[in-house]
Amino acid sequence: MSKSFYGRWIVLACCLTFGISVGLPYYNMPFFYDYYKNAFHWQLHDITLGFPLAALLTLWVGPVLVPRFSPRILLVAGTAMTLVAFVGFSRMTGDIHMYYFLWFVYVFGYILSGPIPHQIIVSQWFRRNRGSAMGIVYVGVGLVGAAGPSLVRPLTEAYSFRTALLAIGCVMVLAWPVALFVLKDRPSDLGQFPDGDEQAPAESHIEQKTFGYLLGQGSFWLLLLGSLCSIGAIGAINQHMKLVFAEQGFTNQAQLNAEWATATKWILWSSILGRLLIGRFADTISMKRVMTVTYFIVAAAIPLLLSVRPSGSPYLFAIVFGFAMGADYMLIPLMAAKQFGVNSLARAMAIILPVNTIGQTWVPLGVSLLKEHYGSYAIPMDVVLGLAGVGAIAILLLPKDTVADRK
Repeated sequence: MSKSFYGRWIVLACCLTFGISVGLPYYNMPFFYDYYKNAFHWQLHDITLGFPLAALLTLWVGPVLVPRFSPRILLVAGTAMTLVAFVGFSRMTGDIHMYYFLWFVYVFGYILSGPIPHQIIVSQWFRRNRGSAMGIVYVGVGLVGAAGPSLVRPLTEAYSFRTALLAIGCVMVLAWPVALFVLKDRPSDLGQFPDGDEQAPAESHIEQKTFGYLLGQGSFWLLLLGSLCSIGAIGAINQHMKLVFAEQGFTNQAQLNAEWATATKWILWSSILGRLLIGRFADTISMKRVMTVTYFIVAAAIPLLLSVRPSGSPYLFAIVFGFAMGADYMLIPLMAAKQFGVNSLARAMAIILPVNTIGQTWVPLGVSLLKEHYGSYAIPMDVVLGLAGVGAIAILLLPKDTVADRK
């Protein structure tokens, strides 16, 4: 790889902007759920309905907008919407409809500035080393997300949860100069080729697939189903982890906050290891095998969550879950690029990400309803365990060949 290859700067810049746009707001929002409950006297299902409702109303955003605009412009627009949403969250007075509207603004911004633009940029800049590059970029989500508890917990305890929400929104501004002045959409913008090579790879000549073609492929539906189920299970754990801890004996608010902060940090630190190792594995061995094993590890994390007690520690659960979670999110675009070609990645992910967001949000809502019905998290988490197993089986059924093999 040439020393002048700009891809190194692309990886570093995406690592930072991805951490800001996703790692900080997404992984730290559940910290505030019990504060919403106490301040506004909302029910659990009311609090967790905002995210899935917004995900449903923004299904059109990916297919309609993402393929039409520069990933860098999407990133700036999306983080601006996240800023607006969190400023709004910090000023809520208890109107549940305003809460739902702000979730709509946030999820709209998440689709524009989250995984899709970063996945597209990295996939354009790298071919042979795509897995390793993607793994490094996803490290930013873990690093910035893990720093979140050190921001939101002290601000909340020293001032108020409103101050912490406002701080998260203001951090979004830091992504703008990097997106506008450092990132480039593709190597050809600088007269370069992927991986720093002297010519374009053969993959670049594979035609872009239409939405109709993708929807007509059984492998696309298997990837969609597998990722939907696994991401749904991960979302349920992330959204309900603090509330599960409360049910399992962490009744003191300070103790509950501390346990959540410890678990979240270890989850996100472990996710960094998962992303780096799995990214490397994806470049060297069967991606299907790697993805299947990862999805089964997601399922294994659920019994570990239910074993966390005040007399023990959350470390084993956090490390196992974090490793699988980090690998899971990153493998989806890698598998999509492998199955359908990098030139079709924007269209594939424009469908996959919104559908995954439905799973990521509606499964936690379903867990809320089941918890309120049964009075505990035991049965709801058994359902989540079964869902994670279905996701792993769907990936196991994917074909081994690639779009290049089928051409």
